Amino acid sequence: MNAKLGSRVLISPFVTHAPDWIEGKIIDIEANPFVGTVISAQTADGEIYFDKEYQFKAI
Repeated sequence: MNAKLGSRVLISPFVTHAPDWIEGKIIDIEANPFVGTVISAQTADGEIYFDKEYQFKAI
């Protein structure tokens, strides 16, 4: 995935514990030396989720 700040993404149910993928907007991208790229995304209701890059899909 080519992640950029402000991009819209779908957030995995593994991260959100919701029954389906949830839409959000990338607010931070971190190059973590231990786990790789970590993305933080905020949903329309203000919740912020973060996890490894593979838990997000570009829209």
